[in-house]
Amino acid sequence: MLKNKLLFISPLIVLLVIALFGLTLIPSVQQKPKNLPMALVNEDIGAVIPQQGKVNMGDTITNMLKKNITSTKGEVPPVKWINVESKEDVLKGLDNQEYYGALIIPKNFSQKQSSLMTSKPEKPEINIFINQGMNPVAANLVGQMLNTMGNHLKNGIQTQVLQGLEKQNISLKPNQLTPLTDPLQVNVENVNGVGTASMNGNAPVALFQPLWMSSIAGAVVIFFVANKLNFVNQKQKLYTVLTQVIAGIILGLVAGFGLTWVADLLGVHISKFVDISLFLTITYFAFFLLITAVLSWLGIKGMPIFVLLLFFGAPLLSMAPEMMSTFYQDYIYSWLPMRFMVEGLRELFFFHRDFSFSGPTSILLWISLGSFFILLLSVLRVQGSYSKESSYEDEEVRATER
Repeated sequence: MLKNKLLFISPLIVLLVIALFGLTLIPSVQQKPKNLPMALVNEDIGAVIPQQGKVNMGDTITNMLKKNITSTKGEVPPVKWINVESKEDVLKGLDNQEYYGALIIPKNFSQKQSSLMTSKPEKPEINIFINQGMNPVAANLVGQMLNTMGNHLKNGIQTQVLQGLEKQNISLKPNQLTPLTDPLQVNVENVNGVGTASMNGNAPVALFQPLWMSSIAGAVVIFFVANKLNFVNQKQKLYTVLTQVIAGIILGLVAGFGLTWVADLLGVHISKFVDISLFLTITYFAFFLLITAVLSWLGIKGMPIFVLLLFFGAPLLSMAPEMMSTFYQDYIYSWLPMRFMVEGLRELFFFHRDFSFSGPTSILLWISLGSFFILLLSVLRVQGSYSKESSYEDEEVRATER
């Protein structure tokens, strides 16, 4: 063993493998939100306050929020506030996965805040919506940021009211003291909730790995079966390719309905069994054809591509794109075929969508079609060997006749 060079190279090989797969941890370690889209609705109509004139606290809060996120020099702000006209538009945007959350300032906000200096105080309110189904990690982060913002607003309102009372030399009555200790009502509502039986909202990501591994297994088994055949002409090769495609459809049905059944059996809440099963069937078929197409050109040497896709892609699937670095967001995540599976499952699980051939499903079908054409081109790749075999057969026939 001491004479074998591999023995001394083995530490370098181990270090290389650790470094390679250590790179897969980078996105998870450096999670930092950038420009998370948040909806902002200001319906406040303002109020007239003695010795101050007309004020609009909704405008003040809006300006403060936008000033805070743009004050950091040289850094991308964590939140991107988007002005929206009404609550109805916000709810539509949340359902369409346009916003991770929303802040709504009611029309009587200034009036209620000014009432804190009167004998009949009323707490002003703000309404916060968290789009829980878009991404569990981002939803928790948005919730923390909005709660922190609510606490800052409470402190600001308390300070402003006390300063106004001091300027007007108004003494507080007992019924005014309690509202000032907590001068803001923050109403938080989770929309498109993940429920209690969805692996904390990670069910779409959790279903990826078994489907991806089973698609690799199915494609490799069918590839080995086809690779053992000897073809006399292109027509036979074409029939084999079509047989592989049919096998992929059958395996897709088994995997799609089988995985959905297993998930349901394990306690995952499956609200639409057939819809989720059909989507997983199409997803499996797309992955199967993609892997089969690569194997048809590269052989088993192409397998490391899909292993690396698993290790580098899996950590990204559980993250919001806005929490990745620009490199991972633009050059890795955007090109991952499995992200369409996770996006489609999120729509089915949390956004009350029915199965359709639009959205992520259409992209998976395009992947299937592109992979199918690449697989068909592999039939032409061995044209020379077919003609050579045919000429050998012709010579044998002529020799037999002679």
